[in-house]
Amino acid sequence: MKSIFYSILASAALFMASSGCDTPPKEIPVTVRRLENELFAAKNPDEIAGLLKKNPYLRAYFGLDKSIPDSLIINQLYANITNPDLQQFNKDLQTQFGDLAPIKTQLQQAFGEIQANFPDFKAPQIVTTVTGFMGSDLYVSDSVIVIGLDYFGGPKAKYRPQLFDYQLRRYQQEYIVPAVLFFISEKYNKIPENDQTLLADMMWYGKGFEFVKHVAPETPDSLIIGYSQEQLEDVYASQEDIWAYFLDRKLLYQTRDAEKDRFISERPATPEISQYCPGGIGRWVGWRIINRYLTENPSTKLPDLMANTNVRQLLEQSKYKGQKEEE
Repeated sequence: MKSIFYSILASAALFMASSGCDTPPKEIPVTVRRLENELFAAKNPDEIAGLLKKNPYLRAYFGLDKSIPDSLIINQLYANITNPDLQQFNKDLQTQFGDLAPIKTQLQQAFGEIQANFPDFKAPQIVTTVTGFMGSDLYVSDSVIVIGLDYFGGPKAKYRPQLFDYQLRRYQQEYIVPAVLFFISEKYNKIPENDQTLLADMMWYGKGFEFVKHVAPETPDSLIIGYSQEQLEDVYASQEDIWAYFLDRKLLYQTRDAEKDRFISERPATPEISQYCPGGIGRWVGWRIINRYLTENPSTKLPDLMANTNVRQLLEQSKYKGQKEEE
């Protein structure tokens, strides 16, 4: 019996075959700076201040406005790293994550793929940290990626971020690389000017997910979109009804933010369709449309897909009608 995700796998194979690379992309060496070791070694607030000064991207990681004095974050951060509970939590995380070999391997392979398709790409510095949830889970820029390991301890961790249960599933180690790659895709994922439709939002997510699948083809779809395997199976089986709902209610060209948010924003479910339909279903449908587009246009290269802002053309040429793939 064929996988129900045959369509995604098949078009991904066509997509990779058309990438134009005669030789396999070279892996880009990745090193990880363990900033948490430097933080927890600080003996006083002045040493914390020195770290902030030497690493200006940390202000962005902490989400600090320019008007906020460094002293606020310095004093709180020092209080955190001298807390025995956080010190033990950091030790637990160091044991759990080890030398981060799986993450480094996945990133160097993916970075090689990205550079093969986008020659201007330069691998950013990878930094990990543990702050007691003071910063964000991930901070991604052209030059640096900061990974807050305290967010990704998983269900057995002593401390977890204050999020809803349906969100916590994604805060595990295996979700880090797909999330990083999706952030990187934003640089290349062009959006149409003056198009505020739900369809435009759906296609943006669809292209972003396909970018991740292309540069990291062995990544399970569940890790890319954040659905469980059961949810993926259910929405695939129900996609004809889901698509009919979008068409019957003329949602594709809806521009009202409140209406779009029901289908594109993160929610535990989309009860407008079904109590079993996961939130953000418009993102998944957008991926299906992009997937079908690649099936119908197998010579499409990744840079061309990411640069295409004609969302109506993408939809029309996808010939997507909520259908499953032929088995």
